[in-house]
Amino acid sequence: WKNRDLVASMEFAITGVLTAFKEERNMRKHLVSAILACLAGLVFQISAMEWLFLLLAIFLVISFEIINSAIENVVDLASGYHFSMLAKNAKDMAAGAVLVISGYAVLTGLIIFIPKIWKLILG
Repeated sequence: WKNRDLVASMEFAITGVLTAFKEERNMRKHLVSAILACLAGLVFQISAMEWLFLLLAIFLVISFEIINSAIENVVDLASGYHFSMLAKNAKDMAAGAVLVISGYAVLTGLIIFIPKIWKLILG
């Protein structure tokens, strides 16, 4: 029974991730950014430590975006699509969390790649 519960849980989780990528425009943008960042990592042959930070940034942004989308769906369901200041605040704060973690991701990318680009330019 436990294995079946684990498999069912995994199926639900995978469905959730796939739904987020299918239905959320921002998720597709994050995916494109993640692919470009990984390609840059390969081109610049970043270190194992740099890969860890780059992948952490990528997975955090995607995770926060999934959580943000889930919160938006629950708030819309609970509010019945009627305007509520509490609903607006919840959705704004969830979006703000994505913005904050995206800022971390941008800083991570700059710290990793700017010196490598600079070195490439200056030789």
